[in-house]
Amino acid sequence: MPLVKIHMIEGRTQEEITTILDALHRAVVESFDVPEDDRYQLVLEYPADHLRALDTGLGFTRTKKFVLIEVVSRPRTRAQKEHFYENASSALLRKCHVGSTDVMFTFVTNSDEDWSFGLGQAQFLTGAL
Repeated sequence: MPLVKIHMIEGRTQEEITTILDALHRAVVESFDVPEDDRYQLVLEYPADHLRALDTGLGFTRTKKFVLIEVVSRPRTRAQKEHFYENASSALLRKCHVGSTDVMFTFVTNSDEDWSFGLGQAQFLTGAL
């Protein structure tokens, strides 16, 4: 955990998607100190005319390589989030050729009682995790 949703314009190859997923997972592990096998990711692809993400007045242009990374997580510190933004952006540029102006992040924070990983139990609450 966390759950990472990657929203992108359709058209990438399976190899490109795998590289994006791997780069983001590495950033999660390094930034949030979670176990390597703690991996929950969803890829959501949209036709180009179904995803709009303008620059919010920052003066840059988005391309078709744009990705919106939505992180659903227990509370994280400001420093952890900033580290994640930097790690993920650097990895996406280095490994996937996605420029930093084409990467947007958002966090949705919830609590321990909002997670069940199976068995109809809240493992954070029961002490299993």
